Amino acid sequence: MNWNNQSSVSEFLLLGLPIQPEQKNVFFTLFLGIYLTTLLGNLLIILLIRLDSRLHTPMYFFLSHLAFTDISFSSVTVPKMLMNMRTQHPFISYPECISQMYFYLLLVCVDNLLLAVMAYDRYVAICHPLHYITIMRKELCVLLVAIPWIFSCCGALLHTLLMARLSFCSNNTIPHFFCSLSVLLKLSCSNTSPSELAIFTEGAIAVIFPLSGILISYGRIGASILRVPSTKGICKALSTCGSHLSVVSLFYGTIVALYFSPSSSNSSKKDIIASLMYTVVTPMLNPFIYTLRNRDMKLALGILFKSNIIFFK
Repeated sequence: MNWNNQSSVSEFLLLGLPIQPEQKNVFFTLFLGIYLTTLLGNLLIILLIRLDSRLHTPMYFFLSHLAFTDISFSSVTVPKMLMNMRTQHPFISYPECISQMYFYLLLVCVDNLLLAVMAYDRYVAICHPLHYITIMRKELCVLLVAIPWIFSCCGALLHTLLMARLSFCSNNTIPHFFCSLSVLLKLSCSNTSPSELAIFTEGAIAVIFPLSGILISYGRIGASILRVPSTKGICKALSTCGSHLSVVSLFYGTIVALYFSPSSSNSSKKDIIASLMYTVVTPMLNPFIYTLRNRDMKLALGILFKSNIIFFK
């Protein structure tokens, strides 16, 4: 597809974060540290799961894919944001902008669906422990990972193709730190009804269905615990589901803050702050949540450090 034939705008100006020029160095250092922590933390999770045979279970199989998605998700927006902080010309070309939008939509949808898959895995583990290995066989686990990627690829591609049909006239200024779909639609001087309809339809499928699946899974887990109330059962459920519940709360809490907060004169700044939480902070916190709150991960981490100490000695 020839991108330039679709728009009179060849590049966009990313205004970035609403910060003072003298604060840029401080924020550059902060977000560079967060990004490196995100990369190292999630790579560590993937490495631990890969090396420790005790972590070769469906739960950690899904967790490794979530960690990979978080690395990719953060890498779509943060490096460009950091580059723009160090330059006087924070422009992004039209093809690069559309590509960034595509991968952002793809990865946020995969992230969302993987959380639902992990909730189903916890439901089977707690409510059907004797049949867990039979139900969560390797073929089903691969399928449960493949479906989110296929669905997300199709959804992101739909939005990208609809966006490529739109024209952008004189205004090429994006009041954000990345090419957000909603911001690009506001800048377009074409009819955006098909794109808005696609957002409404796919958004309902990609958010409501996974969230419903998560709520149903944890509702049944709660009912199962209440049927046989015991301190041991409650502690086991909390240790098994606590990390996932924390990530789900962080993920959907940010969505609520981003899309359901009342509009105000500072709504643009609020959107940027919420997007930062969503795209920068959350991927960084996930490794801490899963390692600090998970006994198996802490044990694998301890073994890895001990083996390295012995190796260097």
